[in-house]
Amino acid sequence: MKRIGVLTSGGDAPGMNANIRAVVRAGLAAGLEVFGIERGYSGLLAGVLRPFASHDVSGIVNRGGTILRSARCAEFHSAEGRARAAQVCALHGIEGLVTCGGDGTFTGARLLWREHGIAIAGTPGTIDNDLAGTDHTIGFDTAVATAVEACDKIRDTADSHDRIFVVEVMGRRRGDIALHTALAAGAEVVLLPECPAFDLAAGVARLRLAKEAGKTSMLVIVAEGAGQAGSVAQAIAAGLPGASVRVSVLGHMLRGGTPTANDRLLATITGAEAVRALTELGRDCCHHLGVVANQPVRTPLDAVIGATKPLEPGLLETLEVTAGLRPGQDG
Repeated sequence: MKRIGVLTSGGDAPGMNANIRAVVRAGLAAGLEVFGIERGYSGLLAGVLRPFASHDVSGIVNRGGTILRSARCAEFHSAEGRARAAQVCALHGIEGLVTCGGDGTFTGARLLWREHGIAIAGTPGTIDNDLAGTDHTIGFDTAVATAVEACDKIRDTADSHDRIFVVEVMGRRRGDIALHTALAAGAEVVLLPECPAFDLAAGVARLRLAKEAGKTSMLVIVAEGAGQAGSVAQAIAAGLPGASVRVSVLGHMLRGGTPTANDRLLATITGAEAVRALTELGRDCCHHLGVVANQPVRTPLDAVIGATKPLEPGLLETLEVTAGLRPGQDG
């Protein structure tokens, strides 16, 4: 393999730039030419790509977002679109791609490999932490840190006014950001899409218990896939007459900001490992590069796409114990 491309696709995540940097530097060190592809699969179809030199990725390891930008591409969902992408790769002599993104990004990449033999090395670029084959995904640690910082500030005003705050974070199908934020910010209640049994009624009951235990301000974290913050706040106000309830939706701010050291390390390790996988496996490479127990791991994309990653065991129990809502605990 002599020439590879790198792209970022789907939702952006802090640490993607560190991943791009690692791919470029590792590729050049291996004697490869590395092309950066703009705006994900859309840029690939349009032929918007350029060769990268080492200095092109200087000073980006600490930057959020992605210098290659990202986009959704409906055309790539079709066989005709992927055939066009393969033609662009052939025109530029690109034999393998490093695709940084999530499940949707990997699904398209696997089809490109199956149909046209373009080698694929996928790196886990998503704040949702919803990919199998890796303990964490690029951007997750930064998103949690951003959410916790916001919750710390919200807690200050909640304490000052004896209020209940409902804070909504990203996570349509996955509650890792909400759960980790709830634990680190000391929330009383968390609502997750994976735990429909722990519903809003149960959450209101927990808040009532906390109030009876002497708590005067409380924090509720909601993953967007478990309910909208406004509706949750209305239910809490109805279930706790007289309570002062406010809402804060953190939204897309979780995608931005300077990546944490953990995200930079993960992005760098997986980026370098992606280049090694491409050079060692050649056209047989259709793998996801993750980190498990601090070691790089290669997993075939077939075993990653659509796989369900369970919540870390024991975290909900830990939240219940530390929220001060067990019998015998006061506020």
